[in-house]
Amino acid sequence: MPDGKHIFGVVNIGEKGQIVIPKKARDVFGLKPGDQLLVLGDEKQGIALVKASVFQGFAMDILNAMKKGEED
Repeated sequence: MPDGKHIFGVVNIGEKGQIVIPKKARDVFGLKPGDQLLVLGDEKQGIALVKASVFQGFAMDILNAMKKGEED
């Protein structure tokens, strides 16, 4: 695999719609019990899981840039 790209394997969806994130994936992305993940979806491309704290930081950067643009 190219550097920084991973295939972690296949997961099964349980009766309640739950999945288990493979240990190697949790280790690589620093996921710990209690972390929140944002579930994003595109009907053509699929589902993505993003650490909520990362997405929140990204959203704040956008809002700050918009605010700065309004001040200029």
